[in-house]
Amino acid sequence: MQFSKWVLASIFALSIGSSVHLTAQQKTSKKPVATAPATPVDEVVNTLFATRRFEQTAISPDGKKIAWVEALVGKDGAPNGNSRISTIIPADGKTVPIGAGRRIVHQPSQPLHDGGPWAEYLPHAEGSVAWAPDSQRIAFLSDAEKAGQLQLYISDLGGPAKKLTNVKGLLATPRWSPDGKTIAVLFTENATRAAGPLVAETPETGEIKDVFFEQRLALVDATSGEFRQISPADMYVYEYDWSPDDARFAVIAAHGNGDNNWYIAQLYTLDADVLGLMKSIHKPPLQIANPAWSPDGKKIAFIAGLMSDEPSVGGDIYTIAATGGEATNVTPEMKATANWLAWTPEGKIVFGESVEGDAAVATVDPASGRIDSLWRGQEQVSAGPWGTNVSLARDGKTSALIRSSFSDPPEIWAGLIGYWRQVTQRNTAVKPAWGDAKSLHWKNEGLDIQGWLIYPRNFDPAKKYPMIVQVHGGPGAAVQSSWPDAGDFAIALSGAGYFVFQPNPRGSFGQGEAFTRANVRDFGYGDFRDILAGVEEALRAAPIDPNRLGLTGWSYGGFMTMWGVTQTNRFKAAMAGAGIANYQSYYGQNKIDQWMIPFFGKSVYDDPEVYAKSSPITFTKNVKTPTLVIVGDSDGECPTPQSYEFWHALKTLGVETQLVVYEHEGHHFAKPADQRDRARRTVAWFDAHLR
Repeated sequence: MQFSKWVLASIFALSIGSSVHLTAQQKTSKKPVATAPATPVDEVVNTLFATRRFEQTAISPDGKKIAWVEALVGKDGAPNGNSRISTIIPADGKTVPIGAGRRIVHQPSQPLHDGGPWAEYLPHAEGSVAWAPDSQRIAFLSDAEKAGQLQLYISDLGGPAKKLTNVKGLLATPRWSPDGKTIAVLFTENATRAAGPLVAETPETGEIKDVFFEQRLALVDATSGEFRQISPADMYVYEYDWSPDDARFAVIAAHGNGDNNWYIAQLYTLDADVLGLMKSIHKPPLQIANPAWSPDGKKIAFIAGLMSDEPSVGGDIYTIAATGGEATNVTPEMKATANWLAWTPEGKIVFGESVEGDAAVATVDPASGRIDSLWRGQEQVSAGPWGTNVSLARDGKTSALIRSSFSDPPEIWAGLIGYWRQVTQRNTAVKPAWGDAKSLHWKNEGLDIQGWLIYPRNFDPAKKYPMIVQVHGGPGAAVQSSWPDAGDFAIALSGAGYFVFQPNPRGSFGQGEAFTRANVRDFGYGDFRDILAGVEEALRAAPIDPNRLGLTGWSYGGFMTMWGVTQTNRFKAAMAGAGIANYQSYYGQNKIDQWMIPFFGKSVYDDPEVYAKSSPITFTKNVKTPTLVIVGDSDGECPTPQSYEFWHALKTLGVETQLVVYEHEGHHFAKPADQRDRARRTVAWFDAHLR
């Protein structure tokens, strides 16, 4: 779930008292000060920072070459916001540097190796790799010329990079035309920040008005660099795909505010000529994503369903005639959630999916509806975007992907789907600083529910341990077995000696659209009962002390934490991250209120009762649980006042509580120091109440 922004003048570290207490360091730096370091926490965070991260991988159309984008790290060992591009040709095992942000030092006679002394990478951000149809050239984005301003480049393998654009604004998602002469790219002219509500919002002062920066589709001549925008100036384009004949695009777009109106976007066709004529061919009842043109040019496939966040795609697979008409659901009643799709040369659709808490790849025949499973595993696979997806070669069988699990750090793999071979060895020295993970299954109210139980590090079966329940965000998402990202605060609890329980209750992806829609107009009720039933299953499965249970989560998980402590006193401590205390006030505060209509049925102005019914603030007099509240001051999805409102209520009612607001952090914390501090604070809070 993604929400709005309020900016506070200072950073608060607030306790239960009515006055505000800031340490001398806080008064000077305006940054929160962590509690005394806990060695196990630092070990976990250091492990996460030591992990080499891959932002993207892409296989060439001929299936013989692989490119990937690797995040670079600073002197503190944490990602510094820069990245580099490498390619490998499996036939000879040679790694070739690609990009504008690098400088060759010397060329050794032996094959090049990842991270070797053969090249020096300058501090630039490079990525968004796209292979040309001939598999000999790569288009990519780089800020090598000016930090913070990406431009479009092309390069032969290992050759010098050629800059094609000289624009001011945000470029994203380059894709070559089928004939290899043109590169399409999404462009937001004069953008003041990166696109999407996850990033920190720009502070607003003075008279507040609706001002939108539209992301438009632009075409760049691959030889001359001629740049022209072709989509209408009042339309925000989210995703697109070239038609096989280079003449048109399938685009998902909406008028007005890009962050907000994704929830009401439609499927259009857009002419590639200079006029850029645009025609709506499908207005979906819910959300829509991932348009893909069939090889014969007659159909467009897409994913549609109930989705709570733009990056988190999930639903059923549909096809529609390229000229418009009725859309056909080709995966009705599928007990899984499609996250990504592509066409095969034979006219089938290959798709990535979430199945319970697993990742899987399958094909579906649009004509017969037959689904064939190609692979399923207890891990996470991705070529870069959220959800289960791969980078697919032209043959529809060979792919490249990033694989990881709770026990295995990310690496690049490639090969036939389900028969991948490891390509990189970047994380061989990185080992988990947390315990093993097991998949749990239980039933509740006729539903089959799944979740993950992460064991404490150095688990001793003769002991009983405390357990923290971590509820995922969304709710349109699912927890899979994946190597934690650098900002994961909950995995530090396992390193510090806790069981961590991560359920996928109703409303999650992984068990079909009916399961995903099962919490509509019912936030906090059926889904919370699923979680409580899962707690009972965890108590049966492992030596957990039922008197030492905690509750935490971020975003929708932050709301569920606030909600949970108003519904039961079973949890002895809680940390609510970027939560929602009051859906009625939240409706008028957040930047993406359009997401709420599909989940609540009507706006808050038309049906305030349904919003009050699921608001923790309605039931705050029930709270007895000590609760830590954490949020960023520039959160564009879960606005800071929601956390303040919940903290204020608990403080007024005499419940032990603390509010910590982080300076210029959005919904996704980006600063390594803040990520580390959040993990330390969270573990310290639970240690103080559950040890």
